[in-house]
Amino acid sequence: MADRTDWNRKTIEEFRSNGGKVGGIWEGRPLLLLTTIGARSGQHHTTPTMYLRDGDRLLVFASKAGAPTHPDWYHNVLAHPEVTVEVGTETYKATATPLTGEERDRLYAKQAELYPQFADYQRKTSRKIPVVALDRQKD
Repeated sequence: MADRTDWNRKTIEEFRSNGGKVGGIWEGRPLLLLTTIGARSGQHHTTPTMYLRDGDRLLVFASKAGAPTHPDWYHNVLAHPEVTVEVGTETYKATATPLTGEERDRLYAKQAELYPQFADYQRKTSRKIPVVALDRQKD
């Protein structure tokens, strides 16, 4: 866990230092920072995650690389849907809403088509990987 925390911290620092651009495995991939409020702790947690733009909203995928359990950030948005999104040099408040049914399936398939590792993640796990829409809050 310490390695993952350190890796996330370095990714977050690079993102914030370079206007949202990160190298390594993130090179050329759409990356945002999602800050959630812990479901149990009430603390703020920031997680780098890939996204897909869908009109005015951004979509994130609770893949956890195909692990058998949902990532912590997903449990956090279920408990506290008010989140902060950092994309590029912009930071804003958003509401996180899990998608269901055909809409979820269609948008997950689109992400898997663009980034085939997402198809691999779904094949590796028996859970249905959640798709979460991030809708910008109006000022």
